[in-house]
Amino acid sequence: MTAYDYVVVGGGTAGCVVAARLSEDPAAEVLLVEAGSAIGPPALRRPVALPLLPAKDIVWSRWTTPQSGTLSRSHHWPGGRVLGGSSSINAMMHVRGHRAVYDGWADDGAKGWSYSELLPYFRRTETAMGRNPALRGVIGPVWAAPTTRLDHGSSTFLDALTEAGHELTDDINGERRHGAFWCDLAGAGGRRQSAADAYLVPVLDRPNLHLATEASVNRLLIERGRCTGVEFTSLGTVEHAEARGEVIVTAGTVASAHLLLLSGIGPAAHLRDVGVAVRADLPGVGANLHDHLQCPVVYETGRQLITSHGFSTVSALTHTGATAAPDVQLMLLDAPADIEDVQTPEYGHTLAFAHTAPASRGTVRLRSANPGRLPLIDPNYLADSGDVSAMLAALGIARDIGRMPAWRPWGARETAPGTANDLVTYIRGNAATFHNPVGTCRIGMDDLAVVDPDLRVHGIDGLRVADASVMPSIPNTGVNATVLAIAERAADTIRRDAPRP
Repeated sequence: MTAYDYVVVGGGTAGCVVAARLSEDPAAEVLLVEAGSAIGPPALRRPVALPLLPAKDIVWSRWTTPQSGTLSRSHHWPGGRVLGGSSSINAMMHVRGHRAVYDGWADDGAKGWSYSELLPYFRRTETAMGRNPALRGVIGPVWAAPTTRLDHGSSTFLDALTEAGHELTDDINGERRHGAFWCDLAGAGGRRQSAADAYLVPVLDRPNLHLATEASVNRLLIERGRCTGVEFTSLGTVEHAEARGEVIVTAGTVASAHLLLLSGIGPAAHLRDVGVAVRADLPGVGANLHDHLQCPVVYETGRQLITSHGFSTVSALTHTGATAAPDVQLMLLDAPADIEDVQTPEYGHTLAFAHTAPASRGTVRLRSANPGRLPLIDPNYLADSGDVSAMLAALGIARDIGRMPAWRPWGARETAPGTANDLVTYIRGNAATFHNPVGTCRIGMDDLAVVDPDLRVHGIDGLRVADASVMPSIPNTGVNATVLAIAERAADTIRRDAPRP
């Protein structure tokens, strides 16, 4: 068994940050274990990477259980299975949540996680030239800037948004965090910059930074209440890595909870039911799962509207009136979505809306004690009636934008939901993930919390979790920028707590 000071499990967004930061200390031996490959196909560099990729090679293909709230449909939850994780296949949008979201974390028991306390870590992640340096980073690894490739689709969408009363904000990550905005993208010159590109690749020559790729972690090694390392399978061989200091789990909302459960950390009754010995009875592991849902409004046009990325990098955050923070995000896709029983237009586009403050909560649970079997994922979509009401309100906002004069040169005509009478059924039948699941190992000090405010797993020494799973509630937009900040804060805390010689 090879020994390291730190073993980082999962080479996605958070894992790349944590491994890179911890290995800045030349005396600390750091192992990063990633189930996917070290290098993906060239298409990963493109902003519209996902449709072009050999999914079976670099994408986790997970599915939810049938969802009663969406007419018993199962939902595909892809995730990046490569260094950089989902930052290697996402839409590159680098957008923070509203400050009220993070202040809510602190108010609910996540001490130290308010917006003002997270701001230094947001700034540490990025270089955002020409922005307010009090709020934006100037020397961070991620180059965050709006696209320089303007297009008719984005310009038209922006015109429609402003005509509908959604004023343009200069920087959605700055002082004014609502309204229409040009998204900051993680990259430069139209090319993707994953977390691996930003943090890990520049430091791969460090002799104290070790990678194990195409290596699936089977379980955490726990002795007398302390995590001492991990067991993983690489090229068919079972190997063990010892952690002299700590193990940091950064495998993502689904996989982090799955690994803890496989290792005997979770609800005792559930673990016993599937034949896993209980190491720590933590009922909150795998609970609190939630995600944004998005839904399309489809338009037929006389000629095809085009964007430079397949989607507009103009977006908007607005309110249904139910929350302090904006709880609706609006997007434009330059292709018409396929809707059952509605003919797909030859030319058209889609206005997509997402409710970004869901109240419904679900679970991640073991299918069996076999680490090779994917877990049961139940986001419990639209179980809360308030989520249904919010989606209806968001639909109304999107349709209002679709009626603005800006669309007239395109001859836009709504085809879905169109004349549908039952809008709730339309939403239940067409809503899908916005690819932002969070919450299964949430921060807190109550009985259902999994990690404390320093991200240490309750009841197990030498073990932390640091990724989207620790979020008590979901940011009101994409989560990747927040995951970067969580990982930066985690690395800072780990180094602060390390024994000094």
